[in-house]
Amino acid sequence: MKTTTQIDLATLFQKQQAHAPEMANTTASQRIERLNQLIRFVDDAQEMQGLKDAMYQDFKKAEVEVMISEIAVVKSHALHARRELRRWMRPQKVATPISLVGTVSSIHYEAKGVCLIISPWNYPFNLTFSPLIYAIAAGNTVIIKPSELTPHTSAYMAKAIETLFPKEEVALVEGDASVSTALLELPFDHIFFTGSPQIGKVVMAAAAKNLASVTLELGGKSPAIVDASASIGTLAYNMVWGKCLNNGQTCIAPDYALVEASKFDDFVKAFGAGVERMYPNSANLIENPDYCRIVSPRHYQRLRRLYEDALDKGATELLGGTWNEAERFVPPTLLGNISEDMLIMEEEIFGPLLPVIPYSSKEEVVKIIRQRPKPLTLYIGAKDRQFIRYILDNTSAGGTVLNDYMLGYGNPNLPFGGVNNSGIGKYMGFHGFVAFSNEKSIIERKFGTISMLFPPYNKRVKSIVELLHKRLL
Repeated sequence: MKTTTQIDLATLFQKQQAHAPEMANTTASQRIERLNQLIRFVDDAQEMQGLKDAMYQDFKKAEVEVMISEIAVVKSHALHARRELRRWMRPQKVATPISLVGTVSSIHYEAKGVCLIISPWNYPFNLTFSPLIYAIAAGNTVIIKPSELTPHTSAYMAKAIETLFPKEEVALVEGDASVSTALLELPFDHIFFTGSPQIGKVVMAAAAKNLASVTLELGGKSPAIVDASASIGTLAYNMVWGKCLNNGQTCIAPDYALVEASKFDDFVKAFGAGVERMYPNSANLIENPDYCRIVSPRHYQRLRRLYEDALDKGATELLGGTWNEAERFVPPTLLGNISEDMLIMEEEIFGPLLPVIPYSSKEEVVKIIRQRPKPLTLYIGAKDRQFIRYILDNTSAGGTVLNDYMLGYGNPNLPFGGVNNSGIGKYMGFHGFVAFSNEKSIIERKFGTISMLFPPYNKRVKSIVELLHKRLL
């Protein structure tokens, strides 16, 4: 017997499914107007103050950090999509091989239909509205399920979506994991999920039952390499930002550092100086309003377990501070003397803990990286171009950033996404539009024929085929 939630979700899905053909036939101008609604929304200071307040209630995120990592990102995606949408929607002509002379071919982009976006808690506004922008641009209807771990932000987004769109176009459904499970039972045309690889497997299995396409934005252990040729002070300072932004709860945050052995001590010292520079009086960092919190008690305890397991197995604390469970406060922490049997080297950390591992050769770097599933992002800090080329040629990652951190999400002209364990499919910019579109191929005969190849397969047909095989195919 179906629960009330299942019945309500099925009814909502059916409404969107009935409305999907109308959405698919919307013009570029109509879709742009929907994007303009979003742009006006993020430009509304009062509305955005409501978002800042909600995110502070959820994990004490600083207003400037909300503006940088949430609001500005969403607005930039919307502006980019608005500017490029007419071009994206045009049929793309493709070349014709000589064997098909007399035909013309093109790719048409059509909406997939009813899409499900399951968004995470770490950047709840950004990672809900950014994929939504591309789903709208492609002409889909959308049901959104945000995380229950940021309830104030989810409630804020629910009101915003209800104000911006009719339910048959876009709807947001709040609730716990049981709501996600119920949604995954419905025959969506496409599912866009951002979260952990473990839950990504559950989503993909559910999608397979309905042969729905998926975009899985996952994560993993993104290594940050620091070569002897690098500018150690600059790299360490920038890595502090990459690791401490959102208290390390970022899928593309540096997960562990591989530092050339002769520069190990310099790096540790420079990282500590970077923490003090970024968060003055870092010994009393818990009072600093620019440093946010771990999202929940469960996630705090998970980090504590990784930390204590590492220390129990011989790790040394190179930089740290006092933890506070009541505040869910975890200080920037460097750990040395790392071994492969530590839990902290097995799962994505998703917090401000950074294992630092010395290496002696580029071959050792590659060996360490290859021991793990392919990461979402690979960071290479080096001036030595031969070193950079060797690492690029001998590793695989969803994306790579050279001599900086966190930039892979910044250029909408680049595809963003992982590979295998760190994700399936790409999005952002045109790649986001394509992720929510069916690339429909159309070929039309203008003149000529291939009837000379039809049966019966006599000597004449055989000779024509042999000629094609030699000269054309």
